[in-house]
Amino acid sequence: MLTETRRRAYLDAMQVVQWLPRAELPFSAPSRAELLAWVEPSAAPEPLAPTTPPVGAPAAAPPVVRPAAPSIRPRPELPRPAAAKVAPPAQEKLVPAHTPKVAAVAPRFALQLMRAGTCLVLAELPTGDSFQSRDPGYLLLKDMLRAAGLPDSPQLIGEPVRWPLLAKGSLDQGPEAARDFVQGFVAAQLEAAPCACLWLVGLPALRFAGDVDESAYCTDFPIDGLCDGWALPGLEALMEEPARKADVWQAMRRLMTRWKPAE
Repeated sequence: MLTETRRRAYLDAMQVVQWLPRAELPFSAPSRAELLAWVEPSAAPEPLAPTTPPVGAPAAAPPVVRPAAPSIRPRPELPRPAAAKVAPPAQEKLVPAHTPKVAAVAPRFALQLMRAGTCLVLAELPTGDSFQSRDPGYLLLKDMLRAAGLPDSPQLIGEPVRWPLLAKGSLDQGPEAARDFVQGFVAAQLEAAPCACLWLVGLPALRFAGDVDESAYCTDFPIDGLCDGWALPGLEALMEEPARKADVWQAMRRLMTRWKPAE
């Protein structure tokens, strides 16, 4: 289910301030009555009284200038015996009460979510453009799905997720916001139709959907609040280093029973 925290993060990322669901949402926070109350417009402010004095009124008296007091010459002091000098106390280092928070740098990536049978595939788009039918990376993905016993023509789900969402603005687009947005997007698809396994293809998919790094390649693990995930290297990395396909194939044979029905 899409929790309230991820739902609000998903809406904040799209800069949706006010919204009204068509039906009661599970795990949603109750509506605040004060937001729905009608506020009467305030009355127009009364005009200020003129500051110009009326005609015929006596003019204000000029300010009285008092002569300066005569300066008093200080009396000379007699020399006194020198006293032992006391070292001044060390000054304490001042620490600001509030340290300014440095905004996190927005990550840059593009991901495409697809459905292939009982599995979802979240794949990195290295160039940021959608897959084309003759792209070498897309042809490799089709071969991998065919070897896994899944449909080799995956169904694209929505437009690619491109981060950052906005080129400018004060909206938080750091790593935490990106993770909440991607996981919320995947969770919405799981609510529509569950899946047996989520393929995470490429490092951005691992970081912002599975909350893991490259050390999890070719392993499966549960994703909190989503489903079981399988970490895979990017399609370009598999084409540049064909030896890594052997590790992918061994892991695929071990996990194939999760999505392939028993014969």
